Amino acid sequence: MDEATTGRPDTTLARATDGGLRVDRTRGRLADEVYDTLLAQLMSLRIEPGSRVTIDALARELRVSQTPIRDALNRMEADGLVVRVPHAGYRIPPQITRERFEDMVEIRLLLEPAAARHAAERASSEQVSGLRRMIDEMAELVEGDRHAAYGAFGLRDAAFHDLVADSAGNQVVREALARLHTHVHLFRLLYDAEVTFLAMGEHEEVLGAIAARDPDAAAYAMRRHILLSRDRFRRLFDESEESGRSGQGLDEAT
Repeated sequence: MDEATTGRPDTTLARATDGGLRVDRTRGRLADEVYDTLLAQLMSLRIEPGSRVTIDALARELRVSQTPIRDALNRMEADGLVVRVPHAGYRIPPQITRERFEDMVEIRLLLEPAAARHAAERASSEQVSGLRRMIDEMAELVEGDRHAAYGAFGLRDAAFHDLVADSAGNQVVREALARLHTHVHLFRLLYDAEVTFLAMGEHEEVLGAIAARDPDAAAYAMRRHILLSRDRFRRLFDESEESGRSGQGLDEAT
């Protein structure tokens, strides 16, 4: 039963010994705990792309009531991590195809360097400080070596790019980029700590140019970051296609 059926606040987790969550939490902290657990499962592909998840099943698995599950899934839907299916729970989005990936890169190259240029011209001191805080938070996450930390880094990465777009002052561009959920899709493709370290340095270059009020340098740094990111993730598709061709050759040979 949850809070709606008992009339009492949902304040504790069942004390599971075989995979359930164990630590006592208030409702808000319960939802955070569930969110972090599900994020780690998504990034490790324990929850497979394209699969369906339900509140009932997750409540049984994690030994918690439905309320924190529902709260966590609502938050995950807003982050583009799950899709609500009417009368059928939630679905994990499929992994992006190579075609979709290349299309997203093209859109980003059209919009984000221009956004960085305008951010260098228009960002307030508070927005520049916000970008610095975002990078500092990502640096703290990099110190961990867990899938949950990696997933959280991906969401901070998305927030950093969103704040650059917001600082540019064009809400249409910001909304267009947000709808792509680019960073969520990319970080679900693999778990690789190197990606976080490389992205950190590139983010520093973007921020440095914005803070220096150098529009040309900001646009260049953002374009460079997107192209380097493209090359990192493009290798995954190359390797997957090569593996597929090798497997097909073995099948033909046998």
